[in-house]
Amino acid sequence: MQGQTYEWWSGGAGMLWAVSQAAPLRRVKVDNTLNLYQYVSGDAAGFSSGGYMANVEVGGSIVSGSQQQWFARNSKFGEWSNGVWNQVFVGSIGAPASHCGLDGGSPYTTVDETPSVAEKPFIIIDSTSGEYSLVTPALKTGSVGTEFDNANAKIIPFSDVYVASADSDDAASINAKLNAGLHVVLSPGIYELDAPIEVKTEGQVLLGLGYATLVSSNGNAVVTVGDVDNVRLAGFLMQAGPTTSDALLVWGTDAGYAGDADAPGLMSDVFARVGGPDEVEVSTDVMVHLRAGNVMIDNTWLWRADHSATGGVYDGANPVKNGLVVDGDDVTTYGLAVEHTLEDLTVWNGEGGQVFFYQSELPYDVDQASWGDKDFVGYRVSSDVQTHDAYGVGVYTYVGPSSKPSASRSTCAGGAPATFGDSQQHPLSITHTPRLPRWHLRYFRDYNVSSATGIAAPAALEPSFVNPLAVHLNGYGSLAHVINDKGNATSDAGETAYVCP
Repeated sequence: MQGQTYEWWSGGAGMLWAVSQAAPLRRVKVDNTLNLYQYVSGDAAGFSSGGYMANVEVGGSIVSGSQQQWFARNSKFGEWSNGVWNQVFVGSIGAPASHCGLDGGSPYTTVDETPSVAEKPFIIIDSTSGEYSLVTPALKTGSVGTEFDNANAKIIPFSDVYVASADSDDAASINAKLNAGLHVVLSPGIYELDAPIEVKTEGQVLLGLGYATLVSSNGNAVVTVGDVDNVRLAGFLMQAGPTTSDALLVWGTDAGYAGDADAPGLMSDVFARVGGPDEVEVSTDVMVHLRAGNVMIDNTWLWRADHSATGGVYDGANPVKNGLVVDGDDVTTYGLAVEHTLEDLTVWNGEGGQVFFYQSELPYDVDQASWGDKDFVGYRVSSDVQTHDAYGVGVYTYVGPSSKPSASRSTCAGGAPATFGDSQQHPLSITHTPRLPRWHLRYFRDYNVSSATGIAAPAALEPSFVNPLAVHLNGYGSLAHVINDKGNATSDAGETAYVCP
């Protein structure tokens, strides 16, 4: 790409990856600069509201530009520049020093080592035999930097893998292969499932390719995981259907399961949406429900649609109560985004939770009675939880003027190459260091809502939240505090508030 000029590229050096959520960058080497934003004429920046990268090595620098938020794990780069609201780095070489807020620096939260993680499963082809294998990287603790060799990985021959097709497979046929002990690769397609895919064998892998989409057609979950260790789920999109589900993904039984810290479960690049492409009402109570302990989430976006194929989403359509509910202990998330649900976006009931980066956006179509008066929040840790650590937890508000547009809002999605998108995209000036939006898109949303706080947690846990923040994107309404009764109010377009050490 170096030196070439296109409508979307000014001819600079390096690689362009200007994305939104659900467009991860993994296991990549970039020789030159990595640009996470799109330069446009007039010394400005295009749409970018990401984002996630892991196991990425960049020979030059990374320019964040107009990226509102970004999460980088186990990567290596020369330096990092810019950052709008929230940039979190874990186990990455070249990461900038932590700095809370926008005064006197950029909003960076840096953790030196990744406590415990395994990289996402992937497929390799033997250059001599042409045979395929499924690779499941090993668990690593206290890790820093990249991992490109397969020295400690488990290499699974495709004789032990079933490749499913949306044209010929359903839940019953896929479960028959899983029950036979095979791993399953979901080829690209839309799988209409009248029952969940059930993963019940220790060490089993369910890997989707090309955003394989699992749609609930019978009020069912689309994936359930039993009380077993070391399960790997990766690379698929879950979608609610017209009959309400209790949850789209359920990990663990009703009784709960402690799991194993030495063989944790792992979700990598698993996403969910309630609404968006549908022309009928769809719903689920919860998107992801983790009942078991020692489960890791490595990049997810749980999205109740704010716009759809038919236009805007209003008055609680496509309802979902919560994006993520965690009942298990010792659950860890790297790169968690939850948006627009009608009650608490994330509910954390388990002990020992660790959250590295959180981005949320409150619902657009609630009113004071259904949201503010009920004290719903973007992130809730239950009152009896005693241990919980969270780094870079951000809650964004958009509660705008009460006018429903006659034109479709579907054109507001903008910017991301992902299969589904959010509408929080804001061009920034990049004359010097990009910090604050030059202007905000106005979406003419519904009611004036005042909320007490973005994050609710036991007071004793407030010091365990590192650099929490609130951002008011646009519209009227307000958020009085960031966490509990701490942090300034946000009510003006582009206004931010941080709670700093």
